[in-house]
Amino acid sequence: MKESPVKLTLNLLLIMIPIAAVLWWTKASPILVFGSAALSIVPLSKIVGGATESLAVHIGPTLGGLLNASMGNAPELIIGFFALKNGLLKVVKASLTGSILGNLLLTLGLAMFVGGLTHPVQRFNVRSARMSTTLMMLAVVGLMVPALFHFSSPAAEHEISRKIAFILLLVYGLSLIYTLATHRKLFETAGPRELNLAQTGSWKRALLNLAGATLALAFVSEILTDSLEPATKMLHLNAVFAGIILLASVSNVSSIMNAITFARKNQMDLVVGSVIGAATQIALLVAPALIFASLFTSTPMDLLFTRLEIVAVAIAVILVNNITFDGESDWLEGAMLVAVFLMLGVGFYFLKVE
Repeated sequence: MKESPVKLTLNLLLIMIPIAAVLWWTKASPILVFGSAALSIVPLSKIVGGATESLAVHIGPTLGGLLNASMGNAPELIIGFFALKNGLLKVVKASLTGSILGNLLLTLGLAMFVGGLTHPVQRFNVRSARMSTTLMMLAVVGLMVPALFHFSSPAAEHEISRKIAFILLLVYGLSLIYTLATHRKLFETAGPRELNLAQTGSWKRALLNLAGATLALAFVSEILTDSLEPATKMLHLNAVFAGIILLASVSNVSSIMNAITFARKNQMDLVVGSVIGAATQIALLVAPALIFASLFTSTPMDLLFTRLEIVAVAIAVILVNNITFDGESDWLEGAMLVAVFLMLGVGFYFLKVE
């Protein structure tokens, strides 16, 4: 069977792994090292996602959904951990913000725009979208609390963050039980799930692909985060912009391509469910997980985000909630989401970080 141009391009990008390693070991320009490592993460993220989907088919819908939820943002989690190990706290927190904004505004916006050019009105499961946006609003509250109590009790920042992280993880676990068990039928869609990767190979092959890609991802993430700080200094970028635009965008490229592909096929249930779901996982799963993972590093992380980051995420959640409220989308709504992302990007570029 002939491979698609997109899949062939992703496979060719795997050559960037040894190139990034050689550039890293030879202490080449940090910009070249970062660029090659970033390009190699794109196909690895795609392999992790494909292997996860394949395993999900073999183990059944309930456990498969749990696996997808757990591994959906593995690249962000791995990259974030290595960035924490290198002491890049501001970059890690900015990358979390960037992943949320990238999913809610850029990825969803591009999917709605491209899909709307072919299909004037596209429809999706409004209940699923509402639940995800409500969970995101809960996450915004979780981000606001440490900032609200920062000035009154600065010494308790880490303790407050750990307790909030535990609550967010608990709510995320309850949401999985709700969607995968007690109210599963409410979130089932009538359309076919065109997951071609899930139809290839046995579960053993999928497991080997997942393990190999995860190990390679960890190796490349070490290179990426090690070169990030000197690269951003050479490019005269602030840490928040580097995390939101550079680091977050790297792991979202394959998600953007998938979302656009599904939107063109008029499978907006898949688009909305996966994109908003991914943003929810970042806020309720990845961020709390990194809080607890940071306890094993020399730089404990907190949930104290900048005011602009909190406001930006709140704006994105409110905007997406308004656009998805009627269960329909068109190209103009997609264009508006992308426009908001670009405006926020301009703001983060000129943000002064202490």
